[in-house]
Amino acid sequence: MARVTVEDCIDKVENRFELVLLAGHRARQISQGAAITIDRDNDKNPVVALREIADETLSPGDLKEDLIHSLQKHVEVDEPEAVDAPELADATTVASVETESEDDAVTFDRMSEEDLLAGIEGLVAPEKSDDF
Repeated sequence: MARVTVEDCIDKVENRFELVLLAGHRARQISQGAAITIDRDNDKNPVVALREIADETLSPGDLKEDLIHSLQKHVEVDEPEAVDAPELADATTVASVETESEDDAVTFDRMSEEDLLAGIEGLVAPEKSDDF
């Protein structure tokens, strides 16, 4: 009986390996309590799964998508996009703030790229110890 069912399914699913994967997945679904779409006729779950595929009561494409979804470890979830951070104040805004309140003015140290590179080159890597 199963051989005839497999031959009937080749028209619907061209690759035999894919047919085995889909039928096995559907058989596991049936054993977990999923409703069957055809009469059981005292057949076991793999044969029922093959008959469902052969009778086209289930779409092979839907079964394939369900199989892929069941094998995924990380399912992507559409999350709302994060709210953008507030924009930083530009130089004109900082200058206007400094003029408004001279007592609370913030000053920034500025250095050239050469000074920055010289400072970085002067840094010494920490010594490695054998305590680890």
